[in-house]
Amino acid sequence: MHAVQVVAISGGKGGIGKTNVSVNLGIAMARLGRRVTLLDADLGLANIDVLLGLKPQATLKDVIDGNAELSEVLMTGPGGMRVVPAASGIQEMANLTVQQTAAIVQAFDALSQQMDVLLIDTAAGISTDVMQFLCAAQEIIVVTCDEPTAITDAYALIKVLVQNYQIKRVRLVANMVRGEAEGHRLYEKLESVCNRFLDVSLLYAGAIPFDESVRKAVQKQQPVSVLYESSPAARAFHRLATTVDSWPIPATPSGHVQFFMNQLLQSA
Repeated sequence: MHAVQVVAISGGKGGIGKTNVSVNLGIAMARLGRRVTLLDADLGLANIDVLLGLKPQATLKDVIDGNAELSEVLMTGPGGMRVVPAASGIQEMANLTVQQTAAIVQAFDALSQQMDVLLIDTAAGISTDVMQFLCAAQEIIVVTCDEPTAITDAYALIKVLVQNYQIKRVRLVANMVRGEAEGHRLYEKLESVCNRFLDVSLLYAGAIPFDESVRKAVQKQQPVSVLYESSPAARAFHRLATTVDSWPIPATPSGHVQFFMNQLLQSA
């Protein structure tokens, strides 16, 4: 069976640039030759389509309701990355039933042969649906920035993953920092606290610098990796993609989208 790298990206609070990281990481990985699918799993407040300037005719809700096939919902983004848009502002999408989650399982299993990487952009926070997505993935990336509330909320997210869901490994991306050194310092702050109070391996994935080009790109509804390819942020996303691409894919069934979706169903 074809193994798929499944990476979930989350954060303790909104406003830390989590979705920007997901989108630009996906584009950068697609440019490495990987067949990338990006799932917008912020099921109640989806915004990846807005960030990319896409206009979906159908969303994941239509797949769940049986009104569309996943192949009909998929949209092609920059670099050939495929995007699964979620419905925005529909409250029931944030509270899926087991049957609805099963519909997602079946839909993704049918397309697993057509992807190498599945990136899941979750909602921020510690809600049950966020935890379901995170616990089903092979790798969890927590995005944070160097602000007291962002650091506190990132730690809270990691604490819940460890104490309530027995997660043993989490990777950190330091976003909007003033250089690699600040990124390392931010990681060391969190690692120190995690080592003291939690049984978890917190690993440093990389840093994305604060870059005015990101804000300009968002305003134009385009990813910074596309609009400003030579910007510091775009170059950092390329480095992050190279790092993520080097992570080993488990040889066990957890290397498959089928397993990811079944885990999602079981946790639901």
